Amino acid sequence: MGLTRAAYAAAAAIFSLLAAGQAGAQGDYPNRAIRMVVDTSPGGLTDILGRMAAEGLARELGRQVVVENRAGAAGNMAIEYVMKSPADGYTLMICAGGNVVIKPFLDRSLAFDPLTDLVPVFNVAEAPHILVVPAAFPAKTLAEFIDYAKANPGKLYYGSAGNGSPPHLAMDRFARLAGVSMVHVPYKGVGQALPDLVAGRVQMMSMSYGSARPYLKSGALRALAAGAKQRLAGLPDVPTAAEAGLPAWQMSAWFGIFAPRDTSPEIVRLLNEKLQAVIDEPKARQRLLELGAEPLGGPAPAFAERVRADYRLWGQVVRESGIKVE
Repeated sequence: MGLTRAAYAAAAAIFSLLAAGQAGAQGDYPNRAIRMVVDTSPGGLTDILGRMAAEGLARELGRQVVVENRAGAAGNMAIEYVMKSPADGYTLMICAGGNVVIKPFLDRSLAFDPLTDLVPVFNVAEAPHILVVPAAFPAKTLAEFIDYAKANPGKLYYGSAGNGSPPHLAMDRFARLAGVSMVHVPYKGVGQALPDLVAGRVQMMSMSYGSARPYLKSGALRALAAGAKQRLAGLPDVPTAAEAGLPAWQMSAWFGIFAPRDTSPEIVRLLNEKLQAVIDEPKARQRLLELGAEPLGGPAPAFAERVRADYRLWGQVVRESGIKVE
């Protein structure tokens, strides 16, 4: 049965109002405060980067950007919250890349698919991992550490932020590339592992420079190598892993901002442009470098491609490692 002329006209009018309302909502975006969800508790590198991004974005957009820490379930709580939020550009999330490109291969019970449920908006920065040992450990170089570990198989311990975490996978890959046998000791976060590392109860860890920086400055820890393509600005005297004789060990953690699925390309493009302006500001770039994080940026499609490429890469790394999270 066809619509009457009057019913057709009424339906057309409703459709036009809805379309105009949607266009208007996007056209005057943002017209209220934006929420920046951080998937960790306050104080860590993700939180610091989230607050820097929120402050700069508020300045660029002329609207308040409120930081909301939603720690729990190793980042899953924040991701699921954002995934279920309206796709209107008013809810964003910053997280470490491992939570979207590694976790799916370790936790089969996840309620989200990072490749379809989240929209990559902006790649803020990258923090290369460094291999650190207690200051009292006898090895002064990476080659000396590898020789020591080979002479003492199964007698050295390495800490991590938890089973299946990026520091765990990074150390597992190091051990396999170096041909050494070490014992994994998982902790509930890097912060909990650091006291045991400083005390020498574990002999090595892979972590970001930002996390290790206070202990390196105090002399409690020593960095043997950086998993970066070039030496870090904050550690000019520390060789890259390639310079130290292990070129295949390149490890870093990137940090990105995401929006819910179906967020309009126009809003994503606007946010990307404004966030680029934030990290292009000289003081912001200097602050990132001081934290051991290299500013990245670039268009949203390039970030989306990186997410897909890293998803494939880490899937292979996890399969080769045989690591499983129960």
